[in-house]
Amino acid sequence: MITNKRIVDLRSDTVTLPTGSMRNAMADAELGDEAYGDDPNINELEELSAEISGKEAGLLVSSGTMGNLLAALLHCDRGEQMIVGHRAHCYIGEMGGASVHGGVIFRLVDNNERGMIDLDQVYELLNPKDEPQPKTGMVEIENTHGSTGGRVLTEADILKVSQLAHSHDVPVHIDGARIFNATVALDISLSDLAQSVDTVTFCLSKGLAAPFGSMLCGKREDIERARLIKKSLGGGLRQAGVMASAGIVALNEMVGRLAEDHQNAHNLAIGLAEVPGINLNPEDVETNQVYFNVNLINQSEILDELENNGVRGLILDEGWRFVTHYGITEEDIDWALSIIDKTFKKFV
Repeated sequence: MITNKRIVDLRSDTVTLPTGSMRNAMADAELGDEAYGDDPNINELEELSAEISGKEAGLLVSSGTMGNLLAALLHCDRGEQMIVGHRAHCYIGEMGGASVHGGVIFRLVDNNERGMIDLDQVYELLNPKDEPQPKTGMVEIENTHGSTGGRVLTEADILKVSQLAHSHDVPVHIDGARIFNATVALDISLSDLAQSVDTVTFCLSKGLAAPFGSMLCGKREDIERARLIKKSLGGGLRQAGVMASAGIVALNEMVGRLAEDHQNAHNLAIGLAEVPGINLNPEDVETNQVYFNVNLINQSEILDELENNGVRGLILDEGWRFVTHYGITEEDIDWALSIIDKTFKKFV
């Protein structure tokens, strides 16, 4: 039970609430039927997403998981393999959807500490020594990379993957759930960062604070095929312009402010590194996710104590995680650090 009325929720940037301008846009949204292409807000959002990503077309989907699934079903036939990092969200956090729905085989290569995939291992899978190996339908990378702490892949990193895959006529997909965090950290446009890949997804409902949705962008013919696959999965959205209108505001107004989240995360990391029992290198924090290890017993009890005092976080397989986002201020970080320090000292 939470005994403190003040709550600083650092569990995820998915807990963001829509801005006032988003709520106004949602209330005033002109609506139509998405299935007939009649919803003006959905059409505008898809066109805007294509323009921002530098791709020919965009598709509104319910989530990043659905967007990544559509990319897999688009690029891979049943029985083909998709090459992904062993710590990729599509492998460990999306319930094996590509295998369940498309008969696609996950083939794993190593992720390094930045989330970059091992290109030598990719090469070996693209050049099999054994003839019966399944054909490769897609290579997928993740940017920012969640399970390595929100680390950033650069334009050069992505180009290396694309050049290798494309030399074997294999498309590349970016799971870009938080790719705008990467563009802000690198001071680069999304169109430049993703120019060498075939498809890219990005979420509207994380750091950009919209209440719903992700986008899948790519070649027009690919997106039209993905639109049909989406319908087959029950993904028709009807009068979803209410939600699309918030996504338009998110893309137009919320990208630049991600730098505030990065600064708050950096300040949080510096403070956490001084707390007894916490191991953390603040220089590893590149965006809005702060991962750290705790060298104390009863960690779940510590987490419960923090929750009771108004600070929410998560313990994942990779360690503890705090995520900064819209709605978390510099003052909130200072206050949370004081609670964290006081709580951890009780357990040392």
